[in-house]
Amino acid sequence: MKRFIALPALFLAAVLSAQTLSSEVIKEVQQSFDRDAAATVAMQNILTATADIKSAALSHANEGAVDHLFKYKADVSGITDQQRSGRCWLFTSTNQIRPQVMKKYNLASFNFSNNYCYFWDIFEKANLFLENVIATADRDFDDRAVVTFFRAPVADGGVWNLFYNVVEKYGIVPASVMPETANSNNTSQMLSILSERLRKAGYEIREASAVPAKGKKAVAQRADKVFAIKMAALKDVYRVLALCLGEPPAEFTWRYQTKDGKIESLSSTPLDFWKEIRPADFGADSYIMIMNDPTREYYKRYEIDNYRNTYEGINWVYLNLPNEDIKAAALASLKAGEPMYASCDVGKQANRATGVLDVNNYDYGSLLGIDLKMDKKARILTRQSGSSHAMLLMACDTDQNDVPTKWQFENSWGPAAGHNGYLTFTDEWFSEYMFRVVINKKYLDAKALEALNTKPVMLPVWDYMF
Repeated sequence: MKRFIALPALFLAAVLSAQTLSSEVIKEVQQSFDRDAAATVAMQNILTATADIKSAALSHANEGAVDHLFKYKADVSGITDQQRSGRCWLFTSTNQIRPQVMKKYNLASFNFSNNYCYFWDIFEKANLFLENVIATADRDFDDRAVVTFFRAPVADGGVWNLFYNVVEKYGIVPASVMPETANSNNTSQMLSILSERLRKAGYEIREASAVPAKGKKAVAQRADKVFAIKMAALKDVYRVLALCLGEPPAEFTWRYQTKDGKIESLSSTPLDFWKEIRPADFGADSYIMIMNDPTREYYKRYEIDNYRNTYEGINWVYLNLPNEDIKAAALASLKAGEPMYASCDVGKQANRATGVLDVNNYDYGSLLGIDLKMDKKARILTRQSGSSHAMLLMACDTDQNDVPTKWQFENSWGPAAGHNGYLTFTDEWFSEYMFRVVINKKYLDAKALEALNTKPVMLPVWDYMF
């Protein structure tokens, strides 16, 4: 028995010894730096004089290699600007259906009130946080789910299903009915205050839930106290949102001018307006999130536990597919004139000045003399890469064999970002850094459609990918 205990201990000691930065190890590392080489001297002179390593790594040979011309292009309605907020998922979702509204009302331009949807998104997220605290009140504070909930009680990030949940419950309004405010355009301070208030309420709920209660009356009294704490917090959340974003209208009158110069007026409620302009096939049964996640098995559905905003709403569910299947479906959608909600790791190899995303834009390895190569699976598992931004996938260019060579996003960073507000990315970049597309399932092939009939694998709220 002692022999089996000693061997692991000796092995551990050897490993720890090997990891120690001894003088011999330090000397070997230092000697690997060829300080006398001309290239080393030149690079050191450059990089000690500038902190802009990205510009120094820009590949001159790749400049101008990608144009912004496309064979297939869906109708879009102009660049929006989410300002300093994490509402890309919301802007992308509303941008997708703007052209249909413009056609319906004969408009030259149109925007939805993302502020209206954002108000209800944050309010619903606050309620969901409090319900999650109540549901996990008997767990330790260091339980992984509890830690995840308290880490970010409310945030302005999200995905397409959050838009679906909000508009189906609260409807939507034109931008002029509930315009943007300073705090909808710059959300960090407001969200910080709301998170502080919700953490306070969450702690009080856990404390109240920990009080022993014997008998039905005591249990009911404890439940009443927990509910009172929750309601007080929700009232404060509503107050902060109303003060910072404006109060959402229950009814509205929208005056607009048609392309013919006529002044028209429409009176409605947000929910009735949504029903009036709601695309015919809009819904979670028709539109499917497809995703390329090489860390998991393809042709399977996955659901992220608790990834929604409304308590009763749908979670984030996706079908995991190889890149080739996603590209084929996306191309079919664009050929039919339908742009798609999509999300990616937008910061990787992105030249914001030219609006081009290409895997060869920046060569950090050659600049610094190091090897940075990892495949997509390794980047995901090591947290080096993950989806960070949603945009509207609206164009594709193909070669003489109709094989995609490059694609284009309609972004929501304003017209000054990228190529007049648009981002063009190569097909190779698509393979490496595209993650999710929401698409009408009629564009999927038979194998993917068959996989939609399987029960989703439930992933935990703390899953590494999300």
